[in-house]
Amino acid sequence: MFLVAAAADGAAMTVPEFLFLLVAILVAAKLLGELAEKIGQPAVLGELLAGVLLGTSVLGILDPGVEVIHLLAEIGVILLLFQIGLETNLPRLLKVGPAAVAVAATGVIVPFVLGYYVSLALGLEVMPAIVAGAALTATSVGITARVLSDLGRLQEPESQIVLGAAVLDDIIGLIILAVVSQVLAGGELTAGSVGTITLLAFGFVVGVVVLGGFIVPPVFNWLSRVGREETLGTMALAFAFLVAFLANQVGSALIIGAFAAGLVLGPTPHAHVVEHGVLRLSMLFVPIFFVWVGAAVDVSTFTDPQVLLVGGSLIIVAIFGKFIAGYAPFWFKGRKAVIGVGMIPRGEVGLIFAQMGLTTGALTTGLFSAITLMVMVTTFIAPPLLKILFPPRPDAPPPPPGGVSGIMTEA
Repeated sequence: MFLVAAAADGAAMTVPEFLFLLVAILVAAKLLGELAEKIGQPAVLGELLAGVLLGTSVLGILDPGVEVIHLLAEIGVILLLFQIGLETNLPRLLKVGPAAVAVAATGVIVPFVLGYYVSLALGLEVMPAIVAGAALTATSVGITARVLSDLGRLQEPESQIVLGAAVLDDIIGLIILAVVSQVLAGGELTAGSVGTITLLAFGFVVGVVVLGGFIVPPVFNWLSRVGREETLGTMALAFAFLVAFLANQVGSALIIGAFAAGLVLGPTPHAHVVEHGVLRLSMLFVPIFFVWVGAAVDVSTFTDPQVLLVGGSLIIVAIFGKFIAGYAPFWFKGRKAVIGVGMIPRGEVGLIFAQMGLTTGALTTGLFSAITLMVMVTTFIAPPLLKILFPPRPDAPPPPPGGVSGIMTEA
């Protein structure tokens, strides 16, 4: 196709070509996302498949190496993590208690260790094995929360533990991402360096939350009095981008900064207005990120036995590592299998790890495809399994408006 050819030749993309590419991305993402939801699966799966179809190995419309699409995708993932931060209820996490901590810790340590050593056993080098193990650590809180809401089971103890553990997993996963990013940038992997990076990432989040808790609410209260609603949304985005920039400047990850900015604004009375504005932007940018990730998958690599072997092995490890985490709080008397299944989907954070590995050169296209296959399979199987283990309540209310934001507020 002409867009791929233009990118390959190094020619600048014209405005009409760029508009055509945006149309192709948004239409394919929306149609396949809607189709995925119609069959009971999260929209992210449809968006990933849209990227695979548009990518160079199938239709040849979207080259993920085009810089402008890369930039739009990065904005999408920053908005995604900002929104997750806005939706994170820290007081509720504290109320969930030791059970969620036990599930989260087990759900990070076991998949990472198993993924790392299984990858080494399959012949991967150390850095690709680290990235593969790291991609197994996260849990998609958005996907799990949406399914539990649709089932009318959000108030069940199992659901509260799953949601709390999933959010903790994402926080730990972001710290691991900062560690892996630093190592891939040339840092030495030692206990001291890992400890320093972890303290830096964790300290940055804590510092932003503490300082921001004093500075940001008065500023936004003043803005709400002197400006319009749109002003709050614009300044919130500027704040998120600024904190993401500062995170990068101190050696952390952009998405950690975006997440921390969301944590600061989440408890304020303006969070709903801010989230409404972010949601509208996310409708444009977030699908671009997932389509961009899908476009990097080379379907021809699935004919490679090594790719299928690595992908299949990671799928087994990914499912086992999270499922067994549901049994970590041995004192809990509820349905531990529900907790384990609820932790299985990797979703967006797993894709962020995979894309980071590909961008830095730690992963080949084949290994990236293997990890993406793992993310897609784990995301695909969790919703139907949850519906079997946790049947919908007869008196279940309709899902709250606003998607996951409504879910986290209600919960």
